Amino acid sequence: MSQDTPRVTNFIRHIIDGDLANGKHASVVTRFPPEPNGYLHIGHAKSICLNFGIGNDYQGKTHLRFDDTNPAKEDIDFVNSIKEDVKWLGFQWAGDIRYSSNYFEQLFDFAVELIKNGKAFVCQLDSEQMREYRGSLTTPGKDSPWRERSVDENLDLFQRMRDGEFAEGSHSLRAKIDMSSPNIKMRDPIIYRIRFVEHHQTGNKWCIYPMYDFTHCISDAIEGITHSLCTLEFEDHRPLYDWVINNISIDVHPQQIEFSRLNLEYTVMSKRKLATLVEDKLVSGWNDPRMPTIAGMRRRGYTAQSIVEFCKRIGVTKQENVIEMSALDSCIREDLDVKAPRAMAVLDPIKLIIENYPSDYVEELNVANHPKDESMGKRIVPFTKELFIDRADFREEANKKYKRLVIDKEVRLRGAYVIKALRCDKDDNGEITTIYCTYDDETLGKKPSDGRSVKGVIHWVSASEGLNAEIRVYDRLFNVPNPAASEDFSSVLNADSLVVYHHAMIEPSLAKAIPEAAYQFEREGYFCADNIDSSPEKLVFNRTVGLRDTWANDKK
Repeated sequence: MSQDTPRVTNFIRHIIDGDLANGKHASVVTRFPPEPNGYLHIGHAKSICLNFGIGNDYQGKTHLRFDDTNPAKEDIDFVNSIKEDVKWLGFQWAGDIRYSSNYFEQLFDFAVELIKNGKAFVCQLDSEQMREYRGSLTTPGKDSPWRERSVDENLDLFQRMRDGEFAEGSHSLRAKIDMSSPNIKMRDPIIYRIRFVEHHQTGNKWCIYPMYDFTHCISDAIEGITHSLCTLEFEDHRPLYDWVINNISIDVHPQQIEFSRLNLEYTVMSKRKLATLVEDKLVSGWNDPRMPTIAGMRRRGYTAQSIVEFCKRIGVTKQENVIEMSALDSCIREDLDVKAPRAMAVLDPIKLIIENYPSDYVEELNVANHPKDESMGKRIVPFTKELFIDRADFREEANKKYKRLVIDKEVRLRGAYVIKALRCDKDDNGEITTIYCTYDDETLGKKPSDGRSVKGVIHWVSASEGLNAEIRVYDRLFNVPNPAASEDFSSVLNADSLVVYHHAMIEPSLAKAIPEAAYQFEREGYFCADNIDSSPEKLVFNRTVGLRDTWANDKK
């Protein structure tokens, strides 16, 4: 991020300012610690911007660390996608990428230390018994029958767990804290469990894996993290975070600070629920352009700058709230309005023949790439006797509010001439197949000489010079603001979240559109070339966002 970017303050920065002023810390070290069990989403982007933004603004450091303690749900593909997302958003981590698995030996030693100090024990309750013994929010838990094992017996059993002598679920290592604590997280939580699963970093070296709450705080301390920033759902984890650090031999004690997570209308932010969408094939994958994943948003055409700006605008607070989708859409519209060149694409083409235009003549029109930025130059758009216009831009009859093409009425073709519709042909089903019209050859770039007013403007593509393309019009995946409240995802899916136009026509200037290149298709919206499926042989464009927010009115 630019050093010239104005610093935005919030309650976390106030804490950091105080820590630096009173000498608690001489510098700031933050971290972004994703679990590699799915793709990052827009909520993670908020955390990325916060952690890396603080690291940059305070001339400190931000680590990228994978908290990889559950190999059963993790995958190297998730690791690679997360690294790519952070870089794409414009941030660079300090030093090498870190993994909690790098610290597995140290974590094991700290667990042994807890056992030796009488602060941890090996338990043989199974998962169902564990739930029974844990108690509830209104009733205290019960001590495990194995809570008072001797230190020597616990050390022996824990080593045998590591050596693979016991079956999964038969033994676990638990912290010895307080089974009557009002905070259920403090009721002798499991800190190690047995898993005979190959790990993407350590292979089959380990068959016991530390739990997240034990691993995360120690990893922070090992790395010298000063401020451990996390979302509010970890607030009741903080006493355990502090307990672990206070009961092992380590000098650094990071400060955990919680902030509100991002809740966005018409989508879900749970990785578990996003995984369900993928696994149940309700979307095409983690990078489906309808998904709120960073990879999906990037594929759809959201820019890194628009996402960072969105995260800046929503701010950082402790107050839970729901952000309207229109706030995100505004950021991408504002960004692309400035930087996206204009082009013409006809999604649902219908042929238009200009009867008084010369046959076999291709006129090269110079059309501005951007109406507000001359530095973006001009492009050649071929104009011919036969064109395609959008089917929705023609009616045989219409009232005065309809400003497009009507029989015996005139419109202007964008960047070209004024035309007048004469008649149309229809097929056996009554569908219009061809429109016939005339053009006024004195109206290129100027108004009709007799002063008549022509208010409508429509876009077009040459029938002979235009190119075929597949255009995917994406919309919100769900049709209710809070889909997470529904028990059945499929019942609230938006049936119109993807409409594909297989026979769209585009102007030839788009022939060499590179993946992720953004354009404003005149009167249609902002689009980008798909970064997976589009190629010179088959051009595929995704709609990023419409020109206006029509959702509120259209969906009432």
